[in-house]
This record gives sequence, C-alpha cells and structure tokens, in this order.
Amino acid sequence: MATENNRRLNLSQCSFMVKSAPIGKKPETCYTVPMNTTKLFLPLVLALACAASAPAKIVTQTVEYQQDGTTLEGYLAYDDAVSGARPGVLIVHQWLGLTDYEKHRAEQLAGLGYVAFCADIYGKGVRPQNFKEAGAEATKYKTDRTLLRARVNAGLDTLKKNELVDTKRVAAIGYCFGGTTVLELARSGAELNGVVSFHGGLDSPVPADGKNIKCKVLVCHGADDPFEKPADMTAFQSEMRDAGVDWRLIMYGGAVHSFTQPNVGESLPGAKYNERADRRSWADMKSFFAEIFN
Repeated sequence: MATENNRRLNLSQCSFMVKSAPIGKKPETCYTVPMNTTKLFLPLVLALACAASAPAKIVTQTVEYQQDGTTLEGYLAYDDAVSGARPGVLIVHQWLGLTDYEKHRAEQLAGLGYVAFCADIYGKGVRPQNFKEAGAEATKYKTDRTLLRARVNAGLDTLKKNELVDTKRVAAIGYCFGGTTVLELARSGAELNGVVSFHGGLDSPVPADGKNIKCKVLVCHGADDPFEKPADMTAFQSEMRDAGVDWRLIMYGGAVHSFTQPNVGESLPGAKYNERADRRSWADMKSFFAEIFN
C-alpha cells in the first residue's frame, strides 16, 4: 500500500536521510553528522531519533450505534501514529457475539495501518454464554437474511462515517457466522472493495442475489469442515460463476471448522484450531487487501 521513497533534508552541516516504510510501520531515519559539528547538533539529532522511533499507539473504543431502534455496541481500533485517511475494515463476529477474539483481530488490523470496526449483529448486551444460546441467536438471523443484512450494513455505515476512513477503500471480514454475514453484505449490493469469509457458511436462500455483488470475494475454508454441506459448496461456486463475480476459494488441508480460533477447544465436535491454516489464511487476507486497496 505504501511506496518506498527516499528524501534528504539538510540542516546546516547536518544531513538526515528519511526512508518511508509500508503502512503501519514507523519510518526509518538515518543521520550523518560531521565530527566537528557533533557537539552542536547532537541534542537535536537525539531528539529527532527518539521521535522517529516512538512506538505506535493503538487506540480502541466502544461505539454505540443504531439499527431501526435497536442499540448496537461495536468496537473501534486504529493506530494514531498513522496520519490521514486510510482503508477501513469491518469485522463480523462468530456465533457467540462480539468477544475479545474479534477485538484482538481489530487491534491486529489497526497495527497494519487500517481502521478496524467490529460490528455487533445481536445488539448491546446480547452475548450468548453457551453453544445452545449461540445457536438460537445465530439461527434468528440466518433465517431472516433481510434483518441480517440490515444489521451488518448498519455496521458498515458506522465504519464509513469515521473521519479516519478512506471510504473508497473498505473491506469486511467475518468468522463462522460472521463469514456468512459478510457474504450477505456483498449480496446486498453494498459498496465496498472486498469481503473475506473465514470458515463461514456459504449457503444462500436466494442464489440469484449473487448478481448484486459489486466487490471481490475471498473465501478461506477448511478442506475438512464437516459443517459445510457439499451441495452448498457447489451451489456457492455456481452462484459466483453465474453472477460473474471476481472470487476465489482457498481450501486449507487438514483444517476443520473454526480453524482460526485458538479458544475453540475440543468442546464442539468438528471445530478445532489449526495454527498453520490460521497463519496462511491471515497471509492470504493481507495479500487480498494489498490487491483491492491499490
């Protein structure tokens, strides 16, 4: 996203070489000081060196917003060391609702130079405490795709309203239930550059809605995910082809459901963390972003 440029600044007999770095990284600054001026300029050089090496500060905050009278509570993260508008990334939670997991992902994305916003699909204070409650809550939205789309679009609108976001460069990612949700966001015709689904459900009650997709699509999927029906996988691919979508599906060998979530444990049969697939899918997402944001 950033280009490598070198600029030379001269201050009397002291020269400074400033090398810009990729987005999310602090620039490197080199100094050349003649021996006979060291005492004169050393305090200034040290001050500039300290400023150049100042650590980035990830700012986070809870954000309340509304969707048709329902109060939702999201989570915003960005690096205040990055200046100017930058790409925005919407994050949609898995079936347990907005948790520390999504917040951590937001902070990771902020560290890469993006403005990250975790959407809240369920509503403020609605945080399932077990799989039974999570299943009931997720089913409420999976069986009402109109409501699901309204909730995720409310999150997207909130992200775009942030003054730090370049609204021409916006993407959405989601995990499990959230993966399904970002695909529905795309099917709703939302204006954004791309969506990434991590081990999300691919089924669509109305496959013809694929024609509404205006962005690129990346699906990161466990090759051995028992929750994805072969028929749904085939139907998804047909939907993308028939609609002429710019899409890609990456399968990770040995990975099952929830392969990006370290805390999934062994309590849900068919779901298990896979460090290799997690690492590779994150790298694939970053490559995808480099493409869609350029």
